[in-house]
Order: sequence, then structure tokens, then C-alpha cells
Amino acid sequence: MATAGRPAALVAALLGALLLHGTARAEPQASAGVTVGLAGVGLDRQLWDSTVFHVGLRGDVLFGRAANADFGVGPYAEVLTHAFDEIQTGAGVSVLAPIHDTFPLVLSTGAYGRWSGDARGVEPGIAAAIFWGGRSYNFHSRYGMSTGLLAQVRFGLGGSKETAVVLAAQLDLALLALPFVYLFEAAKGPSPEAAPVRRAKPAP
Repeated sequence: MATAGRPAALVAALLGALLLHGTARAEPQASAGVTVGLAGVGLDRQLWDSTVFHVGLRGDVLFGRAANADFGVGPYAEVLTHAFDEIQTGAGVSVLAPIHDTFPLVLSTGAYGRWSGDARGVEPGIAAAIFWGGRSYNFHSRYGMSTGLLAQVRFGLGGSKETAVVLAAQLDLALLALPFVYLFEAAKGPSPEAAPVRRAKPAP
């Protein structure tokens, strides 16, 4: 009986080692982007009473992923404004669902605070969002670029009873910074390593 149990124990040990190896390779990956689009806002629970400009910053850190096919979960944080006459900051939890290797879904839910001229002090609220776009797992860095579409519903719990439906594009900060990095490097000129090598004059 002891001999018959050895193969099963060996298989269990090998499976455990593989699982531990996969877990050890999983590293947290951060992402940050600018959100630009439109928001349908309203007060006193009037849904989409008017359409205004939306702009914000949003970032998250996902844990548990070691490949594109893995789920991920982690915190997110955001700051945004609607029509530039208010500011909202919030945080919560995001979950990445790998419905496609390159284009996963990221679902988020959390809470926020709102400062505005139509509110008395800070008003709390809850939000839910869905992101769909390019977000591959980066095997070479802890930062993963993400660019896609963001849809969000925001439900205020304060006296103004504000609501908002946000439809926006999310553009990765690293992607937006590339033109500026290129111009900065071009302004510096070629590096000593890239400078052309002068040909030695032939001896007379």
C-alpha cells in the first residue's frame, strides 16, 4: 500500500510545485491614463439632464496575473471633473476578466467624494465602471499600458442627489508622453555613441 501511494504523492508534489511557480511569477502591474469624453449629469436624481465635458486621471494596480489569460484584482484611484465646475476623487476595487488576450474587460466599483458649488461641503457617492480595450500583460516591466473605452455610472448620496453617466476614451499616460520624450531627445542632439565617426586622414 505504501508503494502504491508513492506515485500519487509524487504527482501531488509536482502539481504543488507548478502552482507555486506560477504564483511566484505573478507580479503586480500598474497602469494610469487620462479619461476624456462626455458626461450626462443631473441633480435631484434627474438622469442625463445635461451633457458636459469630462476629463480625469485614473490608475490601478492589478495583482495575481502572470500571463494574458489570467484574472487580476487590485485597487484603483481616480480624480475627475465635469464641466470644470466640480472635482471628484474616488477609489475602489478593479477586476480584470481576460475575455481576450489583448482586449480584456476591467470591471470596477468604489466610492467617491464630490466638491461643487451646488453642494454643501463634500458629498459622498458610489460608482461602477467598465473598461474595454488594449491591456496586455507586460512580461518585462511592472507597468502595463492600457488604452480603450470607459463607461461609468456615478450615483451621489449627498443632498444634491447628483447622478452622472460617463462615456470616455482612456489614453495611457506613457503613450501620451512619447511625443514629448521624442522631442526632448531630439533637442539634445545625438549621443556620443551615435555621433558619426570621423575618418582618419590617409598618411601623406
